[in-house]
Amino acid sequence: MSIAENLERVRGRIATACAKCGRNVDEVELVAVTKTHPAERVREAIDAGQTLFGENKVQEARAKIPELPSSARWHFIGHLQKNKVRHALPLFELIHSVDSLDLAAAISRIADENGYRPRVLLEVNVAGEGSKFGFKPETLRAQFEELLALPRLVIEGLMTIPPLAEEPESSRKFFVQLRELRQQLQSTGGSDLPQLSMGMSDDFTVAIEEGATLVRVGTAIFGKRTPLRQRIAASGGLDD
Repeated sequence: MSIAENLERVRGRIATACAKCGRNVDEVELVAVTKTHPAERVREAIDAGQTLFGENKVQEARAKIPELPSSARWHFIGHLQKNKVRHALPLFELIHSVDSLDLAAAISRIADENGYRPRVLLEVNVAGEGSKFGFKPETLRAQFEELLALPRLVIEGLMTIPPLAEEPESSRKFFVQLRELRQQLQSTGGSDLPQLSMGMSDDFTVAIEEGATLVRVGTAIFGKRTPLRQRIAASGGLDD
């Protein structure tokens, strides 16, 4: 199937999931994840009406974004290293993956130096996986006031990546935990957190049923990613 057909199918599944749980389809925004996919394939998605895209690597985004129409909007969804913050801020309208107080403070400081007001989400490791980044829920509760006090950040919500699972339904409990944590933080911090970034190609319909406002879908739109060794051979270099 073409990228345009894949997009139509994904949008249809979003609409069906919204109808199932009584939500307006306008409450859910599709982030088309372009990691490892070249600019020409992204352009196909733009031609099919997709405007919002997500990148995992700052270095890849710096090369790809200038090749594409300025009408495209970009979110950063991967692990953000502190030494890449200065490059990331001008490229992305929303950073999904602020995973520590140290990183949040660095973003705020660099944003202040450069006159930015970055919009961010706080990444939560709800399953407590040692292999994943993100705040532990209890750490986020303890540090939330400090995060809100950072002068340049606009904290708009939370993000999570549940453990890999064969069945989409297995992710539901983690989406519920993120939604409930958002409610707790809103009630104790007095801050509105409208965004929940959760759900990917395999489980985004379940995420929508549990309140996702942003779903990050790559494989279901662009197909499987090119293996790393093939990308290195093609580009002559390494990812950041």
